[in-house]
Amino acid sequence: MTSHDIVVTRWGTRFMGRRFASSVGRGGIVDARGKREGDGGTPAGTHNIVGMLYRPDRIARTALPDWAVPIGLGDFWSEDPDDPDYNLMVRTPHRFGHERLRRADPLYDLVLITNWNWPYAVPGRGSAIFVHRWRRPGYPTAGCVGFSPDDLIWIANRIRHQTRLIIRG
Repeated sequence: MTSHDIVVTRWGTRFMGRRFASSVGRGGIVDARGKREGDGGTPAGTHNIVGMLYRPDRIARTALPDWAVPIGLGDFWSEDPDDPDYNLMVRTPHRFGHERLRRADPLYDLVLITNWNWPYAVPGRGSAIFVHRWRRPGYPTAGCVGFSPDDLIWIANRIRHQTRLIIRG
């Protein structure tokens, strides 16, 4: 573990010498071996940060690292285990079950993508463990890790190539 790792526990998060309030899934932090689609669990383990998405109509391009990718109107994330593109970003029209990335609420205004069950997804093992904005302090996510908007932008701007998301149960 290095100072560049984001370390998440039930009690909060540590990153670069700072502590942050954070939220995890409604199912709590779970053993990754038992993780299943829709269980609401946040899988324990070490996960790499493999991408960053943002809403260009809500966050200025200059507020983020240059490798952040804008979320388009037709961008979705496949969460259907029967989809050949399960646990990948897909575009509309898409006939399988998916989650809209360009949401009406601000939850996905900024999203860090982890390599949970990626790039070779095992169907049903769980999709899209993101780091994103929380609804409010203490309110659980669907399995992702959530932060306040200001903390999330602070963290996003300090991620390095080797930064990992370490979730401890």
